[in-house]
Amino acid sequence: MTHNGRCSRRRHVAPVLATSLLSGCATVGSYGRAVGTYPPLVEYSRDVQTRAAEELTLLPEGAVIMEMLSDYAVMRAQARACRPP
Repeated sequence: MTHNGRCSRRRHVAPVLATSLLSGCATVGSYGRAVGTYPPLVEYSRDVQTRAAEELTLLPEGAVIMEMLSDYAVMRAQARACRPP
């Protein structure tokens, strides 16, 4: 049988393609943290934060939104901790 360069290339392309496709399934990066599992954080300007704080003071005592915002603050801190260094 004669050597066919085309078959030889296919033999090399298949492992490269498989490795490339499987690397997309990786869940841990080389630095040991999960890859792509953290949600993006919206950045708020200082003016928006000030306005939100002022609006919070207008809410009635025991407003449910206060508890929800507290939970949101915890989720933001957790998301921030998941970010790569």
